[in-house]
Amino acid sequence: MGSRMKVLRVFKDLHKTRKDVFKDDNRAMTASRLKINEEFKRNKNETSDENIKEMLKMARSVETILRENVIQAEHVEENKILLRPRKSLLLENVPYCDNPRKT
Repeated sequence: MGSRMKVLRVFKDLHKTRKDVFKDDNRAMTASRLKINEEFKRNKNETSDENIKEMLKMARSVETILRENVIQAEHVEENKILLRPRKSLLLENVPYCDNPRKT
């Protein structure tokens, strides 16, 4: 796949992840859209294949961090925060046991 197609794929993936991660948060949606677009516009005239590969690697890392590590939180009261984790972040919570019980 050509580097132009790879750049477009990463650009689309970042925006798709942004929409999923910041759903129902207009301020964060707008800020992230502006930042993604700004970074891609700033580097649109880059011609070095090595630099393009490094920037694609960085963009993929950012997309992965957003998708796997960011959780929405909302202040609901003075000392209370409501967390809204996405289903993809929820894991089975099974405690570790050194000596499993025999049934």
